[in-house]
Amino acid sequence: MNRTPKIYVAGHRGMVGGAIVRQLLASGHPSDHIVTRTHAEVDLTSQAAVQAFFQEERPDQVYLAAAKVGGIHANNVYPAEFIYQNLMIQANVVEAAFQQGVKKILLLGSSCIYPKHAAQPMREDALLTGTLEPTNEPYAIAKIAGIKLCESYNRQYGQSHGVDYRSVMPTNLYGPGDNYHPENSHVIPALIRRFHEAKLANAQQVVIWGSGTPRREFLFVDDMAAASIHVMNLDHMTYAAQTQPMQSHINVGSGTDVTIRELAESVAAAVGYSGELAFDTSKPDGAPRKLMDSGRLNTLGWSAQVTLEQGLALAYQDFLCSTSIRA
Repeated sequence: MNRTPKIYVAGHRGMVGGAIVRQLLASGHPSDHIVTRTHAEVDLTSQAAVQAFFQEERPDQVYLAAAKVGGIHANNVYPAEFIYQNLMIQANVVEAAFQQGVKKILLLGSSCIYPKHAAQPMREDALLTGTLEPTNEPYAIAKIAGIKLCESYNRQYGQSHGVDYRSVMPTNLYGPGDNYHPENSHVIPALIRRFHEAKLANAQQVVIWGSGTPRREFLFVDDMAAASIHVMNLDHMTYAAQTQPMQSHINVGSGTDVTIRELAESVAAAVGYSGELAFDTSKPDGAPRKLMDSGRLNTLGWSAQVTLEQGLALAYQDFLCSTSIRA
């Protein structure tokens, strides 16, 4: 007899976790079968708190989207916090879930798991083939450990206990629930804020760091949520046919990239800023290109649906709703 699964979304207040909850509700999953907890309610770095929570709720599935995240500055200043907290969150949730008989977990990682000089587009088999980007190495190491945690439980307990723990690695995400902080945000929310403020001030020019030539890939967060649910719900044989026991993670990307100049022009258009774009070539560019190979996911029946232009328009509307800066 089939029954509606009880789903725990860890990190539901974050951009990705919030999108997963929205997608589950939109697909008809009843709200009383979706479990969420704030950090104040359950500290996921506390083994005792996590075990008590799982004993009480006993979910059937877990989307592990909770993590300590931040930009380059935060990663550089707080490396110990980034590696410790993310390792503890993953270890506590996976072990407590296993102890309570949870058969399905989907862990969300990051494209930073791949070597700094990985061949482009980055394939899943690039993992552990080279040196990581130093600025976020502690976070990346924690996420790699998360992948291997899931794989190790599958290898040891897959047949005996029926566990099926999976992981997905998203490219750069943006959209509703993003962080628009003037100093700590990523490139798309930062550009949205800067162009909006420039529009209000009637500024003639907006200066952007770098040459504008590096290429980056972006994925709308609701697409990421849809991909996560798709991967979670794939039958075991289909998933296993496209993965290996010790290389089971799946990239999630849009499959296309744009230059930073093209991105800036698209954001300016979405915001309605018509001034000049200037590029400060004295500032660093970073890697020339970062693109994920999402062929494995495409073979499994999923591809991105939201174009960059559509996503930027939705992201700008979210910014207007979430900020005190008004047109």
